[in-house]
Amino acid sequence: MDINKIKQNKRLRRKGRVRAKTSGTAACPRLSVFRSNRGIYAQIINDEISKTLVAVGAKEIKDKGQKIAVSLELGKLLASKAAAKGISRVVFDRNGYKYHGRVKALADGAREGGLKF
Repeated sequence: MDINKIKQNKRLRRKGRVRAKTSGTAACPRLSVFRSNRGIYAQIINDEISKTLVAVGAKEIKDKGQKIAVSLELGKLLASKAAAKGISRVVFDRNGYKYHGRVKALADGAREGGLKF
């Protein structure tokens, strides 16, 4: 088996464990993170009605720099968009990724922007 398939299977198993316990509601939606090699994306989702309330992507950040710096700015942007929609409290879904690096930077940026989780 290819090493990349093994890594992907591990992430999907972690994702399943996290998602079994995590669900977004109208009062406390879910902040979901997706990370690719080139960018990072985040969205705030209400799972009761299966609707994305706020979404941001790395392409929205004008100042291209290191990936971690872009992730931090993206978290702040997400928090400001969420505040405009009246969302202040979320539950964090790291989507099977380790809470480290870009995922942690996005979470820290969202907290700095005013989101509570």
